[in-house]
Amino acid sequence: MPTLKELLKDKLSEKELSLVSNSYDTVGSIAIFSELKKELKKKEKIIAETLIQNNSHILTIAKKTGKYSGKYRLPKINIIAGIKTKEAVHKENNCVFKLNIEKCYFSSRSASERLRLSKLVKNNESVLVMFSGIGVFPIVIAKNSKPKEMYGIEINPACHKYAEENKKLNKVNITFLKGDVKKIIPKLQKEKNKFDRIIMPLPKSAEDFLETALKVSKKGTIIHFYDFSQEKDFPEQSINKIKSKIKNFKVLNSVLCGRYSPYTHRVCIDFQII
Repeated sequence: MPTLKELLKDKLSEKELSLVSNSYDTVGSIAIFSELKKELKKKEKIIAETLIQNNSHILTIAKKTGKYSGKYRLPKINIIAGIKTKEAVHKENNCVFKLNIEKCYFSSRSASERLRLSKLVKNNESVLVMFSGIGVFPIVIAKNSKPKEMYGIEINPACHKYAEENKKLNKVNITFLKGDVKKIIPKLQKEKNKFDRIIMPLPKSAEDFLETALKVSKKGTIIHFYDFSQEKDFPEQSINKIKSKIKNFKVLNSVLCGRYSPYTHRVCIDFQII
């Protein structure tokens, strides 16, 4: 299939073409540009309509405007062309997810990483996903492995609402809890919940929650710790963050999960409490 630049070569000048990025994210039938250069402002409609005309599965073109902001660190989204909706239905890993792209964080690029983790879950494990969002990690695990029980904790009420809806869409048994993990986990601790596996998909600040995760861990618990790291610092930098909070653990695996920016990767350290 031709690239976006190739599709636009007869519609834009050479200078304008040099400013066009072939990269965009697709969530359901919505294509989302992280940015479109301000010099292309007058050509946004042409770019968007060209993409729709040449991709039968894309019905809406959107762009992120400004930096991530607000309590839940979300971008503003503007619809450029196509159906004027911010709600998408996205399919991945034998699952289906409904979400609002402006109210909920979701990365379609992490699908292979979610499947990787689901394959690690053993039969009858008790699994906790902190920062569970619209329920993607818990549902992918529930659909592709056989855990004994699944818990997900999410502070964003819009995400929690979609998680409950997605649980029904995928016909899985998961306990979703709405609120701050630092307040909810002590309650789980009182109920004597100890988990075999804990997933922490919050690379920007997961280290601040490692001690909270320990409260519902036991000897043998496996924790998947997500972080941002430059390749030259990987995995030592992320492992040192764990060492600053946890004494007794062993590293099982270190994984580069995808590029976040030209020099920064999203990474995962799989480690076990000993």
